[in-house]
Amino acid sequence: MAILERLRTLMAAWKRGDSATRPEGAIAGDVSETERMGIWGEGVAEGFLKNKGYTILGRRIKMRKDEIDLVAACKVRDAEMLVFVEVKTRTSDEFGGGKAALDRRKRHALCRAAAKYTRTLPKRPFRFDLVEVVGHPDSGYPPEIRHYENAFPMERRYIHNGLHKHGMR
Repeated sequence: MAILERLRTLMAAWKRGDSATRPEGAIAGDVSETERMGIWGEGVAEGFLKNKGYTILGRRIKMRKDEIDLVAACKVRDAEMLVFVEVKTRTSDEFGGGKAALDRRKRHALCRAAAKYTRTLPKRPFRFDLVEVVGHPDSGYPPEIRHYENAFPMERRYIHNGLHKHGMR
């Protein structure tokens, strides 16, 4: 659990410093409908992951120009796994699901952000997950949630000594 404490300390520092992380549930008055949907979807995904036993370490973490939607930890085979979660929120699957929106450019940005995030952490297993949330906060119906564990690998160019090279696959 020392690793979780270290991550919480770092998260608090980022929130005080260069992070643009908003407090949970906070929505500014002048946000677009798209941003409102994204914030809602991240909240739904966070609750879903908590119910699966994940510990949420951070939400909307800014690493310069990149953002990680959720950073979580979970137990896998008696080891703590660091999980970088991308949340894709859609009102329907009509034009392709969230998995289709996780293109090469977005994966590249997530790998770059994760590499920056892990630079000061002890070497540990990690993975990238995708959570799709399909629905609308005003619909009155529960959203459909799809969780893709280990959705894509870390790009080789971002692997450094602080990363566990292969995650736990």
